[in-house]
Amino acid sequence: MAVIKIPYSKGFVDLEVSNENLLAVLESKAHHFKTEEDQVTIAKRALENPIDSPRLMELAKGKNKIVIITSDHTRPVPSKITLPLLLEEIRSGNPNADVTILIATGFHRLTTYEEMMNKFGEEIVKNEKLVNHDCRDKDSLVDVGILPSGGKLILNKLAMEADLLIAEGFIEPHFFAGFSGGRKSVLPGVASGTTVLANHCAKFIASEYARTGILEGNPIHRDMVYAAEAANLAFIFNVVIDSEKKIINAFAGDRVAAHERGCEFVTALASVKAQPADIAITSNGGYPLDQNIYQAVKGMTAAEATAKEDGVIIIAAACNDGHGGKAFYDTFIENPTAQSIMDKIMQIPMEKTIPDQWESQILARILIKHKVILVTDQCDPKMVTDMHMLHAYTLEEALTMAHEIKGEDATVTVVPDGVSVIVGN
Repeated sequence: MAVIKIPYSKGFVDLEVSNENLLAVLESKAHHFKTEEDQVTIAKRALENPIDSPRLMELAKGKNKIVIITSDHTRPVPSKITLPLLLEEIRSGNPNADVTILIATGFHRLTTYEEMMNKFGEEIVKNEKLVNHDCRDKDSLVDVGILPSGGKLILNKLAMEADLLIAEGFIEPHFFAGFSGGRKSVLPGVASGTTVLANHCAKFIASEYARTGILEGNPIHRDMVYAAEAANLAFIFNVVIDSEKKIINAFAGDRVAAHERGCEFVTALASVKAQPADIAITSNGGYPLDQNIYQAVKGMTAAEATAKEDGVIIIAAACNDGHGGKAFYDTFIENPTAQSIMDKIMQIPMEKTIPDQWESQILARILIKHKVILVTDQCDPKMVTDMHMLHAYTLEEALTMAHEIKGEDATVTVVPDGVSVIVGN
């Protein structure tokens, strides 16, 4: 019997799979990447040796209004480490700079005070100026132009009025933007709802290039790069983390060159070969990414990439924050089948994109070909079944259900952390 640790909430749960059924365990090498250096040393070295850019302390000289875009409560960016280093670097070049930390909520809800304390720490929350980006607050937004896709580019006014715009984040595989990090801090991070909707339209999400680990030819990425350029994003500081959310590498400097270097590093670690199985088991990487069903769709796409057609997907995700999007949830309770959802979405033009449509589209794509069992003991099971999935309280219960569907001899591939891998052929 194989025992595999699966990230769940703020810890791990054990998955037991019989050796006769287990086909493969697909893991990012990042989870076993060993470094003798501590996290601060790794991060500081990146800041001191920026890629295709002067040091941040040089860029900060003579700048009055400096804005740092940081990730929100749904992203495991280790800001307690990275933000103090950024602030130190800025103030060593410009002690009197007016610094605002802009929380890139994208299309998510606003980050609460408690979540800020948990993510940034008391020192930053009580002594720095933090502002939640609100994609629906028209007074805080400004019209910037038109995206390559034809959508309107509307961005946060604070970001656009900054003398120096910086972004911190982390780089991991992303299920339709190719990778997180870099340009994504601007779009969707500090973009208006209108802009996010245009960028996440049905046509783009359906593109064969809008997939994990793909940047070239990806129409969503192309819009994001344009938005970062239009915002004059001058410097990025992106980290790569392991399964314990610890920094194993960092990349700072030019918004394009530093991000590309980071993506190359992640690709080398995260690429795994698909092992098509009757049952594919995964997670959404644990807290904070597994707080809701909306986010959990990301992990499902890793299992989708290694499950046989008509296979069963099992995903462990706490979903303690519920569905994660009312429009997302309503789409499933208002439609009888995944196919009917897909048919409706594919008829929606870019300018009529509805909130959370992209997540509904991807979940529907998965459900058309697979039964999905969501494992959680932290949210209402009815919410799960309302969204056309099966519910289980434990991985053991879910695996029993899957074998009842696919047979006792069904093969099993496990992707312990679905958001950390690029599953390819």
